[in-house]
Amino acid sequence: MNAYVNPQLGGDAVRASHRIENFIRQSSFDRPTLVLDRQIVADQYRALKAGLGRADIHYAVKANPAREILSTLIAEGSHFDAASRGEIELCLSLGARPETISYGNTVKRASDIAFAHAAGIRVFAADAEEELEKLAIHAPGAQVYIRLLVGSTEADWPLSRKFGCAPDMVVPLMARATDLGLKPVGMSFHVGSQTRRAEMWTSTLDHVAAAWVTARAAGFDLDLLNIGGGFPAFYGEEIEAPTAYAAQVMKMVEERFQGADRIMAEPGRGMVAEAGMIAAEVMLVSRKSEDDICRWVYLDIGKFSGLAETMDEAIRYQFITDRDHEETGPCILAGPSCDSADVLYEKRPVQLPLGLRAGDRFIIRNCGAYTSTYSSVCFNGFPPLDVVVI
Repeated sequence: MNAYVNPQLGGDAVRASHRIENFIRQSSFDRPTLVLDRQIVADQYRALKAGLGRADIHYAVKANPAREILSTLIAEGSHFDAASRGEIELCLSLGARPETISYGNTVKRASDIAFAHAAGIRVFAADAEEELEKLAIHAPGAQVYIRLLVGSTEADWPLSRKFGCAPDMVVPLMARATDLGLKPVGMSFHVGSQTRRAEMWTSTLDHVAAAWVTARAAGFDLDLLNIGGGFPAFYGEEIEAPTAYAAQVMKMVEERFQGADRIMAEPGRGMVAEAGMIAAEVMLVSRKSEDDICRWVYLDIGKFSGLAETMDEAIRYQFITDRDHEETGPCILAGPSCDSADVLYEKRPVQLPLGLRAGDRFIIRNCGAYTSTYSSVCFNGFPPLDVVVI
């Protein structure tokens, strides 16, 4: 099997992965381009759904909002997690029913809340009293789930601190929601993006379950648990197959949350990352001194044009070149912009062919998630990441 392919993928997925690579090799691109395969997305949805069982999948639209991807997921029966009015409008324009969309961002403009409520959205996230007050005014009677702060996790891309409230705030916030005429129906959390093994969920689930038990003991008849995302993609380190991974997470959830009749899961990365590759180009290969151990390899794409998740070298992308049969050596990989922060991998240099030259094709694997949406409008005049869906 190709070393760049997730070893957990089945034969159909491997063939689909090769289909993207072949499309890139047979095409000409004058700018960095993300190529997505909608069939891989459909296959991944079915694999995750098989493991999640009764849980409703609310695809995290922010991971990749390509219209073709959303249409594919609508046809598969997916629900959606929206972070903004724009994402809600996009889902609705493609035929998603409002009852399948949750407004999962805990920081919302009042006018956007009003828009969502008028459009038929009835489920909202909150983690602060002021957010509840906005919801009471602009989405009266709405169902609310409180997001819990879960602290540090074992995820490669942690999502702690910015969102969620401390456990001892959950009951007071639910009481306030009730006083405001809202319906506190449950809780949410996020274990952190790219949580590579299901067992890494254990401590977070224990933490949330304790708050769940306390809230139900306080008289709140909770029935909705939003387990967020965290479902991983393959970036070189071994991960579990999606169905087995999701099934193990659901088993742990079922063991801990009494009364959770409705369970939501919000895969983003795990749904679309392996469905995309970026067609890029080497712009320059150089050394800073005669005795420099590492070469510098500059690409026509960098942190500001789609590869923001290389920040702190958290996400380690896999690469394909036409020289992969050659001897390799360590490289510092950087983007094209004049910002000194636009260095992708330096703490842990990457091994690339010694013969790599300017103009060589450079394919970045498994980058269907959080690339096109992170791409800047035109920093330094470089065009934003183009997207092609096959």
